[in-house]
This record gives sequence, structure tokens and C-alpha cells, in this order.
Amino acid sequence: MSRIVTVAAAQLGPIARDESRPQVVERLINLLRQAKTHGCELVVFPELALTTFFPRWFMQDQAEIDSFFERDMPSAETQPLFDAAREMRIGFYLGYAELAEQDGRIRHFNTAILVDKAGQVVSKYRKIHLPGHAEHEPQRPFQHLEKRYFETGDLGWPVVRAFGGLMGMCICNDRRWPETHRVMGLQGVEMIMVGYNTPVHNPPAPDHDRLSDFHNHLVLQAAAYQNGTWVIGVAKAGKEEGCDLIGGSVIVAPSGEIVARCSTLGDELAVARCDLDMGVSYKNTIFNFAAHREPQHYGMIVERKGAVIES
Repeated sequence: MSRIVTVAAAQLGPIARDESRPQVVERLINLLRQAKTHGCELVVFPELALTTFFPRWFMQDQAEIDSFFERDMPSAETQPLFDAAREMRIGFYLGYAELAEQDGRIRHFNTAILVDKAGQVVSKYRKIHLPGHAEHEPQRPFQHLEKRYFETGDLGWPVVRAFGGLMGMCICNDRRWPETHRVMGLQGVEMIMVGYNTPVHNPPAPDHDRLSDFHNHLVLQAAAYQNGTWVIGVAKAGKEEGCDLIGGSVIVAPSGEIVARCSTLGDELAVARCDLDMGVSYKNTIFNFAAHREPQHYGMIVERKGAVIES
């Protein structure tokens, strides 16, 4: 018997710097309501879905920086989203900036959570592959200071049983690294959710700009096929505070085929009925890890961080 979960990739248009949490939460709830009319059980929102993408600005005032972070989840401002999801019996993936107190110190992470139909958090992921830079580079048209404002995630890539299958999460730049998906693939993942805020323009490599959408779909489709899993990739899109963000939110089948896609740069849903058993044939044949992987030859992947050209 097939295991069907109906999923909505809930793309967001731009979020202004002065847009309040309650205003954004109302937009998210509106997308939940739309998803309900399509019979969805799970809605995937983007990375940093509650605020503008603040790492594009250099800030030194820690209070200003922390204003973009969530101290509790849910908080008084985000509780209405959890309440609405529980009332509609819809789960969701939500990306946000997390301020956590651990071992007596304050820590900052780029985080995503998975919430079930009862409004309960069932899994948390903290972004591991942080892109960009840490120091002020005023010559850029906009900055990408994730390495300044966030710490490297410390939870690995957990895979949990939810929505009738094995669910995993990653965030934005993680999707470009095959190690991300393989770690979850080795746990039998059947659906990977990834939110992103990706600029059209890449200041260090402007020649890549024309390929932004192609590269986005390339890595999502490769991840799905090579691990026999569904991949739900969801953007914050459009011109946000003068910075153009790519859209192209998609639902990718274990075959690597895109089965649903957003067509605008605004708030929009792409919906698909995802059969979690569709990945079984890939896991049992060409990507049968137990039969075909040779990890004794993969040591360099974890022993060496950067490329070394031997003389």
C-alpha cells in the first residue's frame, strides 16, 4: 500500500526589514489555509522565514543583531502559527534564527524545526554549511555575513519518523554539499526539506549569476536521485531590501524529476502528492548502499578538509 503525504512548498516573497513578526506570521498562516484547501498534511516554509535576510548588513550592536533571533519557539508572536496548524491538522517546516542558552552562554544558530499535526516540535536542525564571510566587506553591493552572526550547527542531520515516513532537514547552502544528503540517506531518509534565501548575484563570482536557478535545481535533483528520496526546496524570493533572491521552489521526486514548481517570486504554493514508497526501487537497486558502497575508500572525505594538489 502506498504511503502518500500531500506536501506544499510554501514560497515567500520579500520580507521588509521593518515588517513585524505578527505581520509575517499572518502571511504564513494564510499559506497554511491555502494548503488546507489542497488537502496538504505538511507545509515547508523557507530559511529565516520570520524576518528579512539580515546577514546582508554589517552590524556591531549585539542588541540589534539579537532582535532578528527567536529566544523561544513557539514565542508569543509565533504561537498563532502553531495554533493554526494544530487546528487545521497540518504540520510544517520553519526556518528561523535561534538564540539559545547552553552551558551558561548564549549561542546563535540558523535553525529549522519540524512541527507535527498536533503543533508539537518533533525535530530540530541547525545549519552546518555556513556560507559567506565574517568580516566587514563594504565594497560589496550587499554582504553575506552568516559566518559572523551564526555558529556552525551542532545537531548533525537527524532523521525522524513523522508524517508516515523518515524525514530529514537541511538549510540553504547545505543543499550544495553531497555529504549533507548522504548522511541522511544512510539513515534511510524518505523526504528532505530545505529552505533557502539565495541571491541572484554572487559578488565573489559574478560569472555564476546566470546559472543561479540551474545550480539550485541541479543540487536538489541530484540529492533526490542519488539517495532515493523526495526533496522539498523552498525559497524566500523576489527583491528584498534591494537584493534580488531566486525563487524556483520545487518538489523533486526520488527519480530526480521536478513534479511541482512555483512560477512567481511572491507568496505561492507548489503542491504534490508524494508517495514515500517511490524511493524504494532506487534504494533497492542502483543506490543499494549495502550492496554497492565501498566506504573503505572514502576516508579522504572526512580526513581532509580542503583540496590538496600533490606535487
